[in-house]
Amino acid sequence: MRPESVDPRRRFAVEARADRPDLATLCLLVGAEADPALGEAGIDAAQAELDRLAGLLPFGVLGARAWAVALAELLGERCGFEGSPAEYQRLDSSLLPVVLRRRRGLPILLSVVWMEVARRAGAPVYGVALPGHFVVGFGDPGDPGERILADPFSGGRLLTSADTALLVSGATGVTPADTALDDALFAPADPLDIVLRVLNNIRAWAATRPERTDVALWAVELSLLLPAHPARLRYDRAQLLVQRGEFLQGATEMEEYAEVVAAVEPSTAEAIRRRARAARAMLN
Repeated sequence: MRPESVDPRRRFAVEARADRPDLATLCLLVGAEADPALGEAGIDAAQAELDRLAGLLPFGVLGARAWAVALAELLGERCGFEGSPAEYQRLDSSLLPVVLRRRRGLPILLSVVWMEVARRAGAPVYGVALPGHFVVGFGDPGDPGERILADPFSGGRLLTSADTALLVSGATGVTPADTALDDALFAPADPLDIVLRVLNNIRAWAATRPERTDVALWAVELSLLLPAHPARLRYDRAQLLVQRGEFLQGATEMEEYAEVVAAVEPSTAEAIRRRARAARAMLN
């Protein structure tokens, strides 16, 4: 079967289970779910743009700091990739094809751009999932003396320890002076964890817009295709089906989920069964 004829969701599931899942491909397939018109040509064009940007980086870059500076100069200064508070109100800010075109997005999507461009150029790059704010790292993540962090949302600003503590403090509520920055905080983010976080952001966007249960549903369904995902997503999908008027299917999936949790949380299972009965009653 030619790649062009493969369903995007099937491609997503296959890529997610590959030995080395390709982050850019998975994020582009999320974009294709949001915009079916993107098609194979649009995905190829986005991959080509990442290749083109990587080709603009200087040759012979050595050292983590030099790589971070080179990426900031190219993507932040020359190309204008950055974020703003308004991006949190846009679905487009979570879709890689659109972020590449607009050069605006959420911290995690801008970090994906940085990582994919840097990786193509051979940089020692990885994602860092700080609480509430995603950034990129260069060099040895376990060595504070070698580790360099940059914030693509701020155009690639290099982060000092104080800057990092301030970011973490903003998400956790702990004062910067009391914020502990252990090495575990800087562990490279797994590509599949990044994709799940992107899909969670999309679900959070849709949750505040009751008219966009269609977006919430496909984001949940893509999350369920990942090899590791929270079991609770099955219940979330069932609730969305009920919200969309698919009462019978939603009730059936609630009951199936109740059976899963009954052994460890019997009271929760019973509450879910009651909701399933209420959904079935809506058919009358």
